[in-house]
Amino acid sequence: MTDNKPPWSWTVLSSVPIVVMAVVAVMDVVAGPGVGFLPLVSLGPAFSGLVGGWRRTAVIGLVALVLCVGLGLYDGLFEERRGFTAMASVAGVTAVGIAAAVMRSRREGELASVRSIAEVAQRVLLRPVPLTAGPLQAAVSYTSAVAEARIGGDLYEVVASPHGIRVIVGDVQGKGLGAVETAAVVLGAFREAAHDEPDLVRLGERLERSVGRELEGEKFVTAILAETGTDHEAVLLNYGHPAPMVVRRDGRVDFPEPPAYALPLGLGAHGSEEPKPYRVDFAPGDQLLLYTDGVTEARDEGGRFYPLGERAHLLGELDAHRALESLRADLARHAGGPPHDDAAMLLLRYRGHEEASPLPAGEGAGTSAR
Repeated sequence: MTDNKPPWSWTVLSSVPIVVMAVVAVMDVVAGPGVGFLPLVSLGPAFSGLVGGWRRTAVIGLVALVLCVGLGLYDGLFEERRGFTAMASVAGVTAVGIAAAVMRSRREGELASVRSIAEVAQRVLLRPVPLTAGPLQAAVSYTSAVAEARIGGDLYEVVASPHGIRVIVGDVQGKGLGAVETAAVVLGAFREAAHDEPDLVRLGERLERSVGRELEGEKFVTAILAETGTDHEAVLLNYGHPAPMVVRRDGRVDFPEPPAYALPLGLGAHGSEEPKPYRVDFAPGDQLLLYTDGVTEARDEGGRFYPLGERAHLLGELDAHRALESLRADLARHAGGPPHDDAAMLLLRYRGHEEASPLPAGEGAGTSAR
């Protein structure tokens, strides 16, 4: 059964105007007319305009006006101008509070609309990866560095093509809408080329051309491409991106480096050497984690980077999504607060045979430091 009761914090805030007016009334009665507490009754509708809707503010203002009249008669203030001045103060503050409540309500509606559009954009740009693709099980985690944002400059995709399962994880230089636009260009080009290009290198060249046409100046995208087939290995193509983490069935951890790091996508015009594909054993029971530098460069209070290799045992849960969520929660604890950079993780598990199983949860894993 769903609990529809408002949170206690909202209950406390909504009761502030009534409490304030009650305190002012008590103080006015105790102190008498000589102190001049009566105008403070207007604090009630003032607070209500900050936390409540315009209807509630109007009701609080009416209550404040009645209270002002009652206290004014009790103090005998209507024999002079003070009583009428207090009433004018309450009426004026109530009108301003109603206007503020209306404006805030409109802004909240606009913000809700923007969030709804952002969620739609997320579903289009960063579509949910397939739970299974051939012999692979996939899970993804994304944390944006921008408060309240659902998407940012990191990107990922899994495509089951006629040429094998093809994967991309990338990191766009910069943040904000510009980074999101660039991510959309890369993902659009990858989704099309992954089906058309039989060779992973040609797929990368096509991405380079697409990104080069769209980006201006020195902007770039680091990325890693992966392709798996039926031969128990993964082919990787690295464009200046962090090396992936491979967790073997027996618990060994490795970070396979490319023969040479190529320049990121978008910088191909500088005439660097093209990336060379390299092969990594990827057999049943193994796990391949592709990630962005927002993971490994997250620092704790002492300035220490996140030790991803030492946390490989967190991927030992049988459910891939829960395993990745455990790793994400551990990353958040390490950083001790909001991330300073987008952090994306894409986990691939080779589940080709029934006997294949990931590292048991809680079991330690050896590390190969990068």
